[in-house]
Amino acid sequence: MVEKAVVVALGGNAILRHQEMGTAEEQLANVRRTSRHIVDIIREGYDVIITHGNGPQVGDILLRNEMAKDTLPPMPLDICGAESQGMIGYMLQQSLNEALREAGLARPVVAVLTQTLVKGDDPAFGNPTKPIGPFYTAMQAKRLMVEKGWKMVQIRGRGYRRVVPSPRPVTLVEGEVINRLFRGGAVVIAAGGGGIPVVAGPGGTLRGVEGVVDKDYTAALLARLADADDLLILTDVDYVFLNYGCPGQQALREMTVAEAKQHLEATHFPPGTMGPKIEAAIAFLEAGGRRVVITSLDSAGDALAGRVGTWIHR
Repeated sequence: MVEKAVVVALGGNAILRHQEMGTAEEQLANVRRTSRHIVDIIREGYDVIITHGNGPQVGDILLRNEMAKDTLPPMPLDICGAESQGMIGYMLQQSLNEALREAGLARPVVAVLTQTLVKGDDPAFGNPTKPIGPFYTAMQAKRLMVEKGWKMVQIRGRGYRRVVPSPRPVTLVEGEVINRLFRGGAVVIAAGGGGIPVVAGPGGTLRGVEGVVDKDYTAALLARLADADDLLILTDVDYVFLNYGCPGQQALREMTVAEAKQHLEATHFPPGTMGPKIEAAIAFLEAGGRRVVITSLDSAGDALAGRVGTWIHR
């Protein structure tokens, strides 16, 4: 029986920190630290589902594809996303089991390789905007646009980069399985990187597509499917700010959904950073969620206790 349910959406710094090389040892050390924070939440009486980002990891996989393309066939983006889910899920499973054992808590931990159903006619497929993978020269970019039909964008001072669609999630294919495991007392890791985007085909078949589902939108969907009370979105700042990075920036302790919408319309929350988190928070609360808390990883426990972080309410 679940009493206090929270979906914890881990940001990139929970797995790989700025200026790190991304070695297995570095990432595992970060995940072990993250797991101790999650176990602190469990110790406070919460039942937890965890989701996470995978941007740097998929970027590395795509780079390996590119470097080895003359020796091994490159894998499509959906399979690369599945590979990253497995890697991060393995590290979280191992680290959480270790942290739970140290805390004297008996909980099974399971990672579910998760497919996210999207609509084949989502407008995002006609307007790719999500940068992925390595940087290319102008000549390389031109060749890839012709040979593979990729859309490329120029990033000033760094070169050209592939952009892919970012469709909105409709549901999680493994949603029922995730719920059964969660209701049975497991700590569940699911929908990493927003999930592997798939579209429905004839006769109930599924087909992976080239795209990236925003992890925050999927976190909100996961929280709704699990009937969670709270959605805890962890990033690299303790609060959501107005005028972030400018003189007179203002930390927000609380917002209603109406206030969050007003700030979005006033462009306080940029599309590539805080914007999707706020939109995800609104979607979760309007679907019946109790509250959303946005804060840093190190402040996760304090935020759920109301001592820090930005709380968003209906």
